Amino acid sequence: MDNISKHIIRQNQSVREALISLDKLASDAILFVADEELKLIGSLTDGDLRRGFIKGLGFEDSIVEFIQPHPKFIYENEYNPNEIESLKKNNFKIIPILDKTGRIIDILNFRTRTTIIPADAVLMAGGEGKRLRPLTENTPKPLLKVGDKPIIEYNIDRLINVGIKNIHLSINYLGDQLVEYFKDGEEKNINISYIRENTPLGTIGSILLADEFENEDIIVMNSDLLTNIDFGDFFKTYKESGADMAVAATSYHVDVPYAVLETDDNQKVRSLKEKPRYTYFSNAGIYIISKKLLNLIPQNKAFDTTDLMDKVIELDNKIITYPINGYWLDIGKHEDFKKAQIDIKHLKL
Repeated sequence: MDNISKHIIRQNQSVREALISLDKLASDAILFVADEELKLIGSLTDGDLRRGFIKGLGFEDSIVEFIQPHPKFIYENEYNPNEIESLKKNNFKIIPILDKTGRIIDILNFRTRTTIIPADAVLMAGGEGKRLRPLTENTPKPLLKVGDKPIIEYNIDRLINVGIKNIHLSINYLGDQLVEYFKDGEEKNINISYIRENTPLGTIGSILLADEFENEDIIVMNSDLLTNIDFGDFFKTYKESGADMAVAATSYHVDVPYAVLETDDNQKVRSLKEKPRYTYFSNAGIYIISKKLLNLIPQNKAFDTTDLMDKVIELDNKIITYPINGYWLDIGKHEDFKKAQIDIKHLKL
């Protein structure tokens, strides 16, 4: 039974069936009562049943007599991160998500999903992984296992954890293996579609080959990253900034083993720093872009994300950086892959 159906009971089902379902749900014990079209009518808990029995209702009565008629819900794609945070702070644990007709299409359980981000996602998974040969001679790099599952699956599962339902995989080299592994995403209760490059289109050019994007914002990322980036906070920061694009960044430290003289244009010494450390921020290969930026990407031409960033800056649109304070590893070389095998034992991804 999937996450949605186990929380739904039809209005014509019996009180006994409701009790059995609530017992199976254990700590997640709440049902949403729906009509034959799955339109939400009310919610039902053990407490609602007890109160009904105290009032004189019995097993022969309709469960509609027991329900709370105005449960909290949210509409698909009509919420924002602050609204989700408010629900969590007010101790709502399980919330139905409705389409515009009032049908239940999903269930938000804060025990299993930290938030819901109204965005689509594109994972770039078409590279050959030449620096990892011979490991990638017969296996695409995204499907190389780190611990007990492929690199790319960690990223997909983390996106699912923040409510991403529509994921596009941009594939090329040995791409059929990715299609065979993930299929249409049904096993993960999401929609996975595939973008096929006939010729290399850079790190973002292939995004135009996607059929459609349902949301106004798109998370774009390399599929060969191992990271515990907080996608919820990343998206919240992006939206609150009013930016058109956000770029996740990792810090890179340079330690100078000597005293450094800082001078002006006339070579006059202004200061002396003893063995300073300089911190720089590097592109982490994870982005959020507004769908309107797709118009800046040329059709059927190689185009990198850095090219898009240049365009955004040139047009004076707003682009922000988001520092990753947690773990991040770009698995490009054999030493990176070996490090990932060690690190994964100590990470919660």
